Amino acid sequence: MFGRPLFRWVLRITIVCVVLAVGLWTIWPWLPSQKDRRPRTIVLYGFSILEPVITKGIFPAFQKRWFEQTGQRVELISSFGGSGTVTNQLIMGVPAEVAILSTELDAQRLQKAGVVHGETWKKLPHKGVMNRTPFIIQVRPGNPKRIHDFSGLTQPGVRVVHMDPLTSGAANWAIVAEYGAAVRQPGSGPDAGRAMLLGIWRNVAVQAGSGRAARTQFDSGFGDALITYEQDAIWSRSRGSSRFEIVYPRSTILSEHTVVVIDERVSERQKELVGAFVDFLWSEEAQRIFVRSGFRSVDERLNSLNPQFGHIRDPFFIDDFGGWRKAKLTIIDDTWKNRVVKELKP
Repeated sequence: MFGRPLFRWVLRITIVCVVLAVGLWTIWPWLPSQKDRRPRTIVLYGFSILEPVITKGIFPAFQKRWFEQTGQRVELISSFGGSGTVTNQLIMGVPAEVAILSTELDAQRLQKAGVVHGETWKKLPHKGVMNRTPFIIQVRPGNPKRIHDFSGLTQPGVRVVHMDPLTSGAANWAIVAEYGAAVRQPGSGPDAGRAMLLGIWRNVAVQAGSGRAARTQFDSGFGDALITYEQDAIWSRSRGSSRFEIVYPRSTILSEHTVVVIDERVSERQKELVGAFVDFLWSEEAQRIFVRSGFRSVDERLNSLNPQFGHIRDPFFIDDFGGWRKAKLTIIDDTWKNRVVKELKP
């Protein structure tokens, strides 16, 4: 038989266990399920040069803010590539909730395909434009071909690395930059723009599927010059690359990058989370991250924070050519595709 002290000890342990069991049974319905403890996710597709800043800068900052506000963990499921390729994937039905595209032209393609209904991106801050970056020219150290403007790319013997307009939003920006640099000269007109495009494209030696792929080819030794985003050049330099110099054309375009929410692929449960992430993209915290990563902010006062940004004497925007719908028709299709490309064919 148990002694009296041991009996009391066993009785106390039994009572404690019963109380804990009853308490656990009482609160069990309010405990988070295993499913609720899993991180929530956001599915984002974006154009190629965004990958480092989104995955290593913007999203970690948003994760921290969301956890502080809600106690919930959130993770990013993402895919990056040429803007045209990403747009094709979205049209084919990939489950993206947010897309960040190189051009509004690709957002318009999503609208035409019925992926989004109406120009919903224009309801976002700055009509959906998240950040900007001008188009510049990368040349070899010492600038051996003496390239100082887009016109220098028309010289005989210059080999140009260019993005492919069929897959890359950057390529379409570059075509408008090349055309615009010519027509904005005093006394010039559309013929000058066509002549500039013809001269440059005669010298295109390599085409790549995205801005990032074009830079990789240039870094690997292909070509004498690369037309690309200022941001990509700054990013490459920050990673120790010294195999190029940056040439700022007198006139060049500032590309503007468009955020699109694929509303039909955002569940009711996801709306608050996705909405908070999209709003965060225009917060001062996020815009400062973009500036540190080489993108120019839509908040002009922040751009002085990055001393690597170069000076452009005559910057211009797609709106100077009537917006993307008009520029696509008059510059990309009528001038480049229907005239320049045909003249280049043997």
